[in-house]
Amino acid sequence: MTARGAVRTVLLALALVALAQHAGAAGMLTAGSTFPTWSLRDQTGKQVSSQDLAGKTYLLWFFPKAMTPGCTAEGNGLRDQFPALREAKVEVLGVSFDDPADNAKFVAAQGFPFRLLSDDGTLAVQVGAADSRDQLTARRISYLVGPDGKVVKSYASVNPATHAQDVLADVAPAKPGS
Repeated sequence: MTARGAVRTVLLALALVALAQHAGAAGMLTAGSTFPTWSLRDQTGKQVSSQDLAGKTYLLWFFPKAMTPGCTAEGNGLRDQFPALREAKVEVLGVSFDDPADNAKFVAAQGFPFRLLSDDGTLAVQVGAADSRDQLTARRISYLVGPDGKVVKSYASVNPATHAQDVLADVAPAKPGS
């Protein structure tokens, strides 16, 4: 490992420790808030925007770093529940500070059926997933955004192992007699 690589690894480790110690994301949007407009590149380099999703419900799940254990567990949970989320008419989109090439590797390695978006930190700061654009990684938070562009639910404390089930519980129609 080069000296530069070692420094980057140490900085990433320090950032992940700081994220783990952070009690909750500052500046999180609440239910009923208008979600900011955005346009980000997906893992293929294609621009994807909030305008493209107008009239649809979507989940934006911010994750710290592609190919790391927690992010892989969360992504795999969403992948495994993808048919049920699609049935509930929820579009799933991951967001990180990783570049499209790294996100493409993550998608390929895990067989994700959804897009991963690359943020330079601008959107993350607007929605409380980062304190500044200089932050190395995003916080693990999510937003369920309704067809009207308003926040249906914000997830400030995400458990990677159960996040997909939590979202499904929030979007699944109540069954008669339950």
